Amino acid sequence: MLKLLPSFIFIFLFIDLYSKIRITPNREDRVFHTGETISWQITIDSVEKYDSLRYAIKPGALSTLEEGMLKVKKGKSNISYTFDKPGSVILEIRWGSPDRWQNRVVDGGICDPEDFQLSSKRPDDFKEFWSEKIAELEAIPMNSWMQLEPMEDTSVVYAKVLMDNIRGSKIQAQMAMPNNCEKYPALLIVQWAGVYGLSRDWVINRAREGWLVLNINPHDLPIDMDPEFYQDKSKNELKNYPALGNEYRDSSYFLRMYLSCYRGVEFLKQYPSWNGKTIVVTGDSQGGMQTIVTAGLHPDITAAMALVPAGFDMLGPELDRKGGWPQWYQQIENKDSSAVREASRYYDAANFVPDISCPVLVGVGLLDETCPPQGIIAGMNQIDKQKKMIYLPQSQHQDR
Repeated sequence: MLKLLPSFIFIFLFIDLYSKIRITPNREDRVFHTGETISWQITIDSVEKYDSLRYAIKPGALSTLEEGMLKVKKGKSNISYTFDKPGSVILEIRWGSPDRWQNRVVDGGICDPEDFQLSSKRPDDFKEFWSEKIAELEAIPMNSWMQLEPMEDTSVVYAKVLMDNIRGSKIQAQMAMPNNCEKYPALLIVQWAGVYGLSRDWVINRAREGWLVLNINPHDLPIDMDPEFYQDKSKNELKNYPALGNEYRDSSYFLRMYLSCYRGVEFLKQYPSWNGKTIVVTGDSQGGMQTIVTAGLHPDITAAMALVPAGFDMLGPELDRKGGWPQWYQQIENKDSSAVREASRYYDAANFVPDISCPVLVGVGLLDETCPPQGIIAGMNQIDKQKKMIYLPQSQHQDR
């Protein structure tokens, strides 16, 4: 597990070293207390290259509290915001060059994160609902099938995996392990958003480190087709897939995805090369959401690592803050908005957190506008023990 930590913490840090416009806050860690002020110095290297510089202050990364033209003197400007309650804030600087190309840089901070609260409570029948769905899954035989693939590196075994899932769907995955008769800790890798194939290196590199690895495609799609195949799916039947079936809790696209993770754990548990002790789940963004969900649903997970996890605080806009991707709250076109938002509560990653019994490591980007920090931290505040939160003060979402 320790071998995974350096890449988990550092690879996805966003540090724009070459920006023409730099924002420097008065506190490097960007963590404040109520009543304190975050102030930013904006440095513009070549102000004559820009025909406009606008700023916006967005508490909760949602609504704009203040905006206007940036007043620049000798290449510098200053903006401040005082926290009057626990929360988060984003400062956005936008500009246009003479050819009208637009760009932006952001900074931000959080205040009293230990006091963050969720926008809604967990539904009273939440555990009952998911117990029923797991029972639906368990009524279907796994029927796992493996196809071994030739490897130049004979120290590792690699295979494509197929399993049955609910309602006629399949789980398509890849796995790898060291090529010997020993027993190994298991690692379940779950994927970020989008429609794409799986790289063999994602499992082979971990297998070389001594893991029995399973990597699940979030969609019921082959894992190794040409890029054009996935592009076509993304433009057609899987276009905006998070909104598919989102009006009802029993039809959400995420139902089979979450249950795929549960079955993936069951697959690893029954595999002969598992050491019978350790099962770790890890992922980022949508994969971080699946990580938290899996740790909450499956009692045999022994550790979970989630980077900038999606799916937290779905009803955040009701408290005037942005919810986590997929921003389910706004996915209401031609639908009953109240039904969509009620269904979202059964898929909100935060509602799985109280059932997590294993150690969990969560990385939060303090400048993340895709999976905003306030909802993630509020969700994780529901547990105290065996939890480590890592605040990434200069990180936007993943590597963007």
